[in-house]
Amino acid sequence: MKRYNHFYRGCLLLLFINILGSCAFTPFTGCSVEAKKSADINVQLGVEYMRRGRNDIALSRLKKALNSCHYSGDAHNAIAVLYGRLGMNSEAKPHYQQAIALMPEAPDIHNNYGQFLCQEKQWDAAHKHFQKAIENPVYRTPEIPYTNAALCALQHQDYATANTYLHKALQKNPKFPRALYQMAHLSYEQKRYKAAREYLQRCLKVIAKHSPATLWLGIRIERRLNNRDAEASYALLLRKNFPDSEEARLLNQSE
Repeated sequence: MKRYNHFYRGCLLLLFINILGSCAFTPFTGCSVEAKKSADINVQLGVEYMRRGRNDIALSRLKKALNSCHYSGDAHNAIAVLYGRLGMNSEAKPHYQQAIALMPEAPDIHNNYGQFLCQEKQWDAAHKHFQKAIENPVYRTPEIPYTNAALCALQHQDYATANTYLHKALQKNPKFPRALYQMAHLSYEQKRYKAAREYLQRCLKVIAKHSPATLWLGIRIERRLNNRDAEASYALLLRKNFPDSEEARLLNQSE
C-alpha cells in the first residue's frame, strides 16, 4: 500500500550495518588466503562507499572483490544489496542466490534476500527467508528480520501478521526504534491513537533526533487526540527543521 512506502526509508542502512556480520558463517571459500584477504578489504570499502552514497565507487570495489575471490559470500551479498538499491533487480537476484549457496546459514543474507523478495512481491518466499534468519540461534539481532517481516506483511495488508512480528521484535529488543515507530504507525492506522502515542514516545526516547516521519506521525496522532498544544509543537519542529520535506507539504495541505 502506498502509505506504507515510507517504512522502507532507511532500510538499507540496516542492511549495510549487517552485511559484514555474516563473516562468522563463512565456510572454506576455495580462494587463496591472499585472494580472500583482498576480497574482504574491497567488500569493506564497498560497504563504506555505499554508506556514503558513492554507489559508483562501491560497485567498482565490489566487482574487484568478486574478481579476487568469486567464492566470497560477503561480496555476493553486498553487491546484491547495491544492485537492489540501484533498481537493478535482475542483477541482484543471482548474487543473492550465490551468496546463500556459499553461506546457507548466514542470517544477514537471508534477511537481505527476504527484503528483496518482498519488494518483488514474492511474499511467501520472502517470509521463508526472514524465518530462516530469525531461527538462527546465534543471530544477535533477530529484531531486524522480525521488523522487516512485519513491513513485508504490511505491503500485502496482512495487519495481524505485521502486528505479531512487531511485538516479537520488541520482545527481543524493547528499544528497537524502527519497530517502535512502525508499531506507532500501525496503531494509528488501526485507530488506536493512545497506543500510537505511547509507541511513538517510546521511539522518541531512543532515537538521536526527530525525522520528518516521526514529526508528521506525531502531528496526526495528537490531532486525533485533540491535543492542540502537542500538535502545534510537532508542527513547529517540522516546519522549522524540514521545511522542504514531503511531510511538511502534507502538513500544509492538511490545514
